[in-house]
Amino acid sequence: MWGQNKKPKQTAHIDSLIGQNTEIHGDVIFSGGLHVDGTVKGSVIAESGDDSVLTLSERGTIEGEVKVPNVVVNGSVIGDVHATGHVELAAQARVHGNVYYSLIEMAMGAEVNGKLMHQEEKNSRAAVEEDEAEEA
Repeated sequence: MWGQNKKPKQTAHIDSLIGQNTEIHGDVIFSGGLHVDGTVKGSVIAESGDDSVLTLSERGTIEGEVKVPNVVVNGSVIGDVHATGHVELAAQARVHGNVYYSLIEMAMGAEVNGKLMHQEEKNSRAAVEEDEAEEA
């Protein structure tokens, strides 16, 4: 009854890991799954594809822009977050910037010091434009 229809938390196969005692200066470009426990001082960008997932743990920090299809944040992001798919802000998430999302899930305790900006999914927008063209 209560809570029986809860969907499982977003998980992904981890292809790359930035460890807790690691600090990277520069942009990180990845595909697949990236798990960040350390610090990235630069942008984190997923290569084209809708299945990439960035997971930022409670120990992780990103100081730069995040551009990924799907993201789970439980750490600190200082910069804007752009996600074309799903954004999950866990209880310890701290975002100092705007969050651009299509779907968002936010736990009690998560903080966004910026704007939440809903964006239409690219696939949905293309389908609507295609339908309108067929009707004309």
